[in-house]
Amino acid sequence: MSFLSFQGNDDDPVTTLTRTHRAIHPSADAGVLRRSYAVAENMHRGQFRKSGDPYITHPLAVAQICAELGMDTTTLVAALLHDTVEDTSYTLETLNGDFGPEVTHLVDGVTKFDKAFYGKVAEAETIRKMIIAAGKDVRVLVIKLADRLHNMRTLDARSPASRARIATATLDVLVPLCDRLGIQALKRDLDDVVLYHLEPDSFSRIDEHVKNRPGWSEYVEDVRVKAAAALRRSRVDAKVAPRPRHYYSIWKDTVAGGHAVPLDLPRIVVIVDGPETDCYAALGAIHGQWRPVAGRFKDFIASPKNNLYRSLHTTVTGPEGRLVEVLIRTVSMHRCAEYGVATGYRYPKSPEASDATGADQLTWLKRVLDWEQDTTDAGQFLASLRCDLAEGQIQVFAHGNTFDLPAGSTPVDLAYEVSADKGDQTLAATINGRLAPLSSPLRDGDVVEIFTETDGHVEVEPGAAPRGPRKEWLGFVKSTQAQMQINRYFAEENAPGISIADKVRLGRATIGLTLRKHDRGLASEVPLRRLAEELGYPDLETMLVAVTERNLEPDQVVEQLIALVDHPD
Repeated sequence: MSFLSFQGNDDDPVTTLTRTHRAIHPSADAGVLRRSYAVAENMHRGQFRKSGDPYITHPLAVAQICAELGMDTTTLVAALLHDTVEDTSYTLETLNGDFGPEVTHLVDGVTKFDKAFYGKVAEAETIRKMIIAAGKDVRVLVIKLADRLHNMRTLDARSPASRARIATATLDVLVPLCDRLGIQALKRDLDDVVLYHLEPDSFSRIDEHVKNRPGWSEYVEDVRVKAAAALRRSRVDAKVAPRPRHYYSIWKDTVAGGHAVPLDLPRIVVIVDGPETDCYAALGAIHGQWRPVAGRFKDFIASPKNNLYRSLHTTVTGPEGRLVEVLIRTVSMHRCAEYGVATGYRYPKSPEASDATGADQLTWLKRVLDWEQDTTDAGQFLASLRCDLAEGQIQVFAHGNTFDLPAGSTPVDLAYEVSADKGDQTLAATINGRLAPLSSPLRDGDVVEIFTETDGHVEVEPGAAPRGPRKEWLGFVKSTQAQMQINRYFAEENAPGISIADKVRLGRATIGLTLRKHDRGLASEVPLRRLAEELGYPDLETMLVAVTERNLEPDQVVEQLIALVDHPD
């Protein structure tokens, strides 16, 4: 756990933070960092952590982690202030006046709901609120991950039961979130600190193994030198460096393979200074130097992972007959692999900045936000999010496109990934050219074709059941998208005629739920009636019916409502 570690030994507590930030962003405004630190220190004065340290050490450490990732000044300011609204008398309104709406949105996004008010659903509601806020600004998640990393590092001050609960929650949701954001520099540390708390004996055994490997460094250096020479002979311009595995990665492979001793192969990374085609030239040079191991080659350049990770992976029989893992990527790919969505903040003028923070990087987040709107129960939302973030993923090919699905998915899951209509109308499927039951689990690399009644490829007998999903599909589909679309279909099919009074009630409840996402409530309906009038509705009831029927988006109504209440003039 050597990366992203904050010691904070300077007499001036902001010096290390400023120095780190300016090393990456030389023109950064150090004044606003000092001002935000002064506010945070003043508000948290007299508060202490369970370890006995002054509370201000926590937001300072979170900001330091964000600075080492290369995040911008706004993120660091929000990190310093991220607990003020939750734990002190400092309000969002004051924060907005002092530091502006951008910082306020980030702080609000990571502010937890009060357990005293929300009870058992507080954690789920908090995660839902954070995901919604991240839909507008992904830096919310970066701050949250840095916050959890520091909390995990200082978890020894808590009881064993608390440590296990927090570490398990981190492994279930936040580690997969970090992976989806592509921030491997942060994920490695989170992985290792989770292992330290959940599997202390395994962590100690791997730690002992890593620290006592006779001749390891000399062997890896020999591999590096010979690989560099092979690349030069093939006229490939590239740098070669050791790429040691982190503890959790060693542990996972050891357990998965059932090995009695830690499984840890020597590994190097080849960073090509040229176009991605040079990666394949580098692969040829490496395979010309050492014999590749059959079945151990993966091309994540042609088929990127679902977090847009791109690299070539191969394993070769290296010097002395030992297996060696080799990663091959361009400079741009290497930056994106390390920093994911943070790449655009760390290297704002680089070509890969737009790729790392572009729409494709956050496709999964947009999908989560789409089905979040249809989930009123926070517990169900959290369960669906866990499923969507499940580490086991497969990649299949259909209709000229590549699709990422949860492991164990079926042709029906794939059909709903294509579109809701495609899913509802699915009649049959082929897997690798052979007709297969719709419940068949798909495997990585399968080529699938989905057939529907409207395709004209499947004959439908006269008098056959009407087109639409089958309830039994719920027994085998894996993806959240498929489950929600099927449930929605049958809810609509079986729904009795809904009265205007019911629509008014549902509209009011929808606005109430949406307000809760903003940690707000409504003491009276006067502002709602004023808003209805401003929007041109004859009365409040008509506006609430419009919300129920989705002619008015609840988020839009609530934003306007909050603006009306906060700024009545």
